Amino acid sequence: MSQKSYDNTPTLYLIPTPIGNMEDITVRALNTLKMVDIVFCEDTRVTGQLLKYYDINKKLISSHKYNESNNKQKLLEYLDNGNNVGLVSDRGTPIISDPGYELAHFAIEEGYNVVSLPGATALIPALTSSGITPMPFYYHGFLNSKDSARVKELEYLKNIDATLIIYEAPHRINKTLKDLGNILGNNRKMSISREITKKYEEIYRGTIEELINQNNEYKGELVLVVEGNKSMVEYKNLTIEEHVNLYMSDGKSSMDAIKIVAKERGMKKSEVYDIYHSIEK
Repeated sequence: MSQKSYDNTPTLYLIPTPIGNMEDITVRALNTLKMVDIVFCEDTRVTGQLLKYYDINKKLISSHKYNESNNKQKLLEYLDNGNNVGLVSDRGTPIISDPGYELAHFAIEEGYNVVSLPGATALIPALTSSGITPMPFYYHGFLNSKDSARVKELEYLKNIDATLIIYEAPHRINKTLKDLGNILGNNRKMSISREITKKYEEIYRGTIEELINQNNEYKGELVLVVEGNKSMVEYKNLTIEEHVNLYMSDGKSSMDAIKIVAKERGMKKSEVYDIYHSIEK
């Protein structure tokens, strides 16, 4: 079912806010904040400072990951009464590693328009300033804070040939860098951007190993841009038979070669085995 975004019906507006520099907000975002009847926000104090800076006075309703589900009926009540509603997170675009998805999804299910405004987000400036191939890219967001879960995520990410974009907290960055080196390989190029758009913005570039050895003191919010698995690009040009034979030519047994190929291609070992031996026949 299609919906026309601008049909003058009550609408939920997803409004990006600055990620650091207060000037990084669009004229349209400001006009929308002035127009809406109510604003759901991650932290009323943070959004209150933004609105005060731009001399905008609105009623604010706290809506974060711990109470978002409970706010669904409250949102519906405002929309049912003909109100336009704004939704913001503390910084950047709502829903992108921030709260907002549950309310947006609920509004859509209830038949209301959800309009997302373009605007600030940390991942794009981090990507374009990294010096690493920008396309295609894979945005992962925050890695799991638990060591075992984080390792599993990286095991999955290591086979992706697109440039990886990861958010990380400063107190976990050293562990994450070590995991990146152990799982993805120390020679991959990467950049670490911190305090994007702020006065103390810094970008560290090098290989994973070089950044580990620099022992930098990373403060503030971090965006990691990591080179994708370039070997996967090469393997895509090979057939299964050629890929297996490549490892066998290095002295590996057929079973070991099949196991490696399955892992690199994200396939089951039995699938590679069947394909390879059916070709042999």
